[in-house]
Amino acid sequence: MYASDRCVVSTLGQALDLVTDLDPAVRGVTVDTFHLWWDPELPAQIARAGREGRIASYQVCDWRTPLEADVLLSRHYPGEGVIDFGAFTRAVLDAGYTGQIEVEISTSRSGRRRRRRWFGARLRASPRQCHPHLRDAAGPHA
Repeated sequence: MYASDRCVVSTLGQALDLVTDLDPAVRGVTVDTFHLWWDPELPAQIARAGREGRIASYQVCDWRTPLEADVLLSRHYPGEGVIDFGAFTRAVLDAGYTGQIEVEISTSRSGRRRRRRWFGARLRASPRQCHPHLRDAAGPHA
């Protein structure tokens, strides 16, 4: 997607390998739909993350084409792109994750209704300060 200018860790398995020798109580991984949906090893790696007690958070937003020039600004409401959120969320919950679900997009009343349909009561919006690259483009967060 954009590994050449942003990062070299591009799969959940790679992230888990990086923290394998560290205490799971203080080092985990974020299961982020936008960055992981395409990984063919994803179901097995989500299960691994759960077995190792490493799922620190679950972040969701959809991937829709055509992409913006800055790919990070191409986040969309769940259900408006290609990600299968039912299967994704079942895998995360089956792995033992009990935390909230963080949505990384701007919000509206209709957007909240759509997200609740997919994710239920565990939903919370991302704090704006956590995503400075979205500050101007994404608008206010719930």
